Amino acid sequence: MLQHVTLAFIGAGMMGEAMIAGLLKEQLVPAEQIIATAPRADRRQELHARYGVRVTDDNRAAAHEADVVIFALKPQTLPKVLPTLRGAVQPSDLVISIIAGATIATFRDTLSHAAIVRAMPNTPAQIAAGMTVWTATEAVTDAQHEMTRTILGALGKQHFVADEKYIDMATALSGTGPAYCFLLLEALVDAGVHLGFPRRVAEELVLQTMYGSVLFAMQSGKHLAELRNMVTSPGGTSAEALHALERGGLRTVMAEGVWAAYRRAQELGKK
Repeated sequence: MLQHVTLAFIGAGMMGEAMIAGLLKEQLVPAEQIIATAPRADRRQELHARYGVRVTDDNRAAAHEADVVIFALKPQTLPKVLPTLRGAVQPSDLVISIIAGATIATFRDTLSHAAIVRAMPNTPAQIAAGMTVWTATEAVTDAQHEMTRTILGALGKQHFVADEKYIDMATALSGTGPAYCFLLLEALVDAGVHLGFPRRVAEELVLQTMYGSVLFAMQSGKHLAELRNMVTSPGGTSAEALHALERGGLRTVMAEGVWAAYRRAQELGKK
């Protein structure tokens, strides 16, 4: 699918590098067909030394040469960079954005380009265990759809949605989701330390418990409530703990956090 395709990464930060690493690890494209842009010389040297990809500080030249132009910039950098690329992207090229809050309309209007994919990955993509939700304009061809699935699949799982409105929702749920998980893990480790465990032991117990629970949930095919009931004996420790968590409003607080992230994603899009 990508054998004769040149990819340009406009911005090669954490997520851009994760995509490059995934594509090369899966041998989906040779290193010489990837161009990564970065303003700092030391960062360009680092990317070339680590992956063997071509590097440049010229965003326009990279975009002009590529068949797929992937925008992996920081959101605050996009308004400065995007207008400079108008006319550099060819009509037959595919544009993919993984920038939080950046709407399809922003790319379509600024670049005067029709074939655009907007995607929202998350940080586990760095170990090919991410979840990416994406959508595409009508101008994206069937072949470009398949290319997108291949590119995003290098990051882990990918899921296509037909309406762009779901991307802001995915930003709040799966894109921001690792932060919720890490906070919960941190809170459980702290609780273990409070009980009397050494921190390294508490961390091992918590991480393995969470890891095993997620794998069990994914493989069991059971409803999450059913899994919870399996470990909740009447009058037991789990029932007591869950009662305390529900009394403390855990579900409500989690929902409020997700909604706050969703509102913020919408605000970024308007800006």
